[in-house]
Amino acid sequence: MVETEGETDVPYVNDSKTYPEITQNPLDEISLTAYALGGLGGLFLGLIPVLKFTNFNIYMIAFSLFHFLEFYTTAKYNPSKVSSDSFILNNGIEYTAAHLLGVFECFIEGYFFKSSKALTPVKIVISCIAIMLIIIGQLTRSIAMCTAGKSFSHFIKTEKETDHVLVKDGIYAYLRHPSYFGFYWWAVGTQLLLLNPISTVVFLYVLWAFFRKRINIEERYLISFFGKDYVQYKKEVSTRIPFIE
Repeated sequence: MVETEGETDVPYVNDSKTYPEITQNPLDEISLTAYALGGLGGLFLGLIPVLKFTNFNIYMIAFSLFHFLEFYTTAKYNPSKVSSDSFILNNGIEYTAAHLLGVFECFIEGYFFKSSKALTPVKIVISCIAIMLIIIGQLTRSIAMCTAGKSFSHFIKTEKETDHVLVKDGIYAYLRHPSYFGFYWWAVGTQLLLLNPISTVVFLYVLWAFFRKRINIEERYLISFFGKDYVQYKKEVSTRIPFIE
């Protein structure tokens, strides 16, 4: 399975590659966004020796890298669909609110219950598991975007385009929705890393409900696009997201 979108681009051809109309890609906005993400990640990398709760530094670095790679990977492997929105920082108010909730919980618990953020042996193990989830999630999503190439997009497509193919090789041979799998476990990992019990539970449920609904909707279109091929693919390959076939 590949993610698809409903956007339309006005392309021009340059050196045998198709790129979107420049007006859809304000270079100043893209440059400033990339600069801000790099600066944010670099800032918290430099602050690791300063801040006591280093898990927060790692969280901010992971957050900056994730959104930078969303744009970079799209630009590299699917340039006809890249735009300033490819950073997916404008990923809906729910997404923004969820991360703000996580940061808020981290600071509130750290201020009023300092022991909750103390890195005891058990919490070090939890932190290591969280970092593993973040790395696995990031790698899985990025590899999925590279493998799908032009068939990948950040939006559900309701009409099949000429370059939209059913990708079943590479990572798609093991995960039916690898980009969703990666996003899910990356996001859950960020809250485990912050040692946020409330936000971890919230992320687990809200993301599960979101991807369950999105996959159900998307797969109805994919079955209409690819027919029996997708039905058979769906039977053979799981999403490996809990309680979503």
